[in-house]
Amino acid sequence: MSGSNAQAVLRLEGVSRVHGDGAAEVYALQEVDLTVHAGEFLAVMGPSGSGKSTLLALAGGLDRPTAGRVLVEGTPLEGLSRSRLADARRRSVGYVFQDYNLIPALTAAENIALPRELDGASTRTARTEALAALAELGIGELADRFPDGMSGGQQQRVAIARALIGERRLVLADEPTGALDSATGDAVLGVLRARCDAGAAVVMVTHDAAHAAWADRVVYLRDGRITDQSVHRPITDRSVQARIEAAR
Repeated sequence: MSGSNAQAVLRLEGVSRVHGDGAAEVYALQEVDLTVHAGEFLAVMGPSGSGKSTLLALAGGLDRPTAGRVLVEGTPLEGLSRSRLADARRRSVGYVFQDYNLIPALTAAENIALPRELDGASTRTARTEALAALAELGIGELADRFPDGMSGGQQQRVAIARALIGERRLVLADEPTGALDSATGDAVLGVLRARCDAGAAVVMVTHDAAHAAWADRVVYLRDGRITDQSVHRPITDRSVQARIEAAR
């Protein structure tokens, strides 16, 4: 778990997000202050509609706050142009969406390699990194398969591999184990845990307390506000590779 002197990778300062106006005004987030450090695995829990996915969208620059600031590695996202914001998301932030967002016309390896190619990596380098990410998730055999030839769980792991490729300092995961059985889910959580141990920051939305047990810290949202948080010793007792092998 990261110490207080570790670098702040993500910081939300007084962040609010309002949808609608007047009588239809709804607060998705209300004055949220949150800091996530390098090497820290943070789980976000709360009931449906509590603001969990909104928090991730703001943290990843996919939405802008109505008030307050979001900083990634010290850079305020609201100060970036649209193109610079897209560059920052692609290079620094890995995002695991609930609906996977894979490109149907690309194979698993091509989907994963695309962000690195857009960053200027050669096709050979990007494919090598994509194959390594697939192997890390225990699905190397899917490299040349298209999304419509995969199960939902396989697509989810490809999406996670895409979020992890390259030097992503911040990984945002929205229910990353939702379509997975328990053994495969443990394997994925072990990979996310290993990325934290290597120095990345991970923010994961989950409804499952057993999954949150992998995190260093858990924050609880209700009605757009952080109502509580807990710090505990994360699960580290079994090797990541053992979990991956069990999921195959």
